[in-house]
Amino acid sequence: MKTVLITGCSSGYGLETARYFHDKGWRVIATMRTPREDVLPKSRNIRILELDVTQPESVERAVEASGDIDVLVNNAGIGLFGAFEATPMTTVRTLFETNTFGVMAMCQAVIPQFRQRRSGTIVNVTSSATLAPFPLVATYTATKTAIQGFTASLEHELKTFDVRVKLVEPGYGPTTRFTANGQQLMQGLIPESYVSFAQSIFAGMTNLSAVTKEVDVAEAVWQAANDPSERLHYPAGADAIALIAS
Repeated sequence: MKTVLITGCSSGYGLETARYFHDKGWRVIATMRTPREDVLPKSRNIRILELDVTQPESVERAVEASGDIDVLVNNAGIGLFGAFEATPMTTVRTLFETNTFGVMAMCQAVIPQFRQRRSGTIVNVTSSATLAPFPLVATYTATKTAIQGFTASLEHELKTFDVRVKLVEPGYGPTTRFTANGQQLMQGLIPESYVSFAQSIFAGMTNLSAVTKEVDVAEAVWQAANDPSERLHYPAGADAIALIAS
């Protein structure tokens, strides 16, 4: 039985991905900053662990407690809407700590066992905003674009040890609580001078005909985790797939 460690499993993409891998017969290490036993089925093949990717000790404890890992899915992240002009640098750094440095920390923690076994897969979940940036998510896009470049470089670095590195790029998912972890950070990030512009952007987003569902991401992560090829990019959701094709 293979083991997958997934970060950010309390809701959204991470939660659905944990369920998906469990249903496929995998052992799932579902990690959360605040563990919740009620969100996943009770199963001896699911283990819920506390993990804050911004805290080195927390990363070390979770990886050590997980034992041998076959696939790492870096899903934990913070979404943020706001005008960059009004975004405090403390908020910018907070997003980078989770969305960028947290991913890097998790990779550093599992690479040694993958390299020694000459097997393993890292799947980093980013965003279609890196493919086609749009307004009011400049900080978020920056954090995810950094991971795009990091992952592409890391893939070259690790394939000599037979370790695969993949990118899953979800589109816009209005039902995935994109900004749930960033609600407090977004207070005051749409100044009066930006309100009419922001309203037009948000109105357009509510009328999208093609959006990304949680299961779309779970399926893309599953495909990436089980693909032995050197393919790097896996768009998730009809809108992200359309962007790749355009």
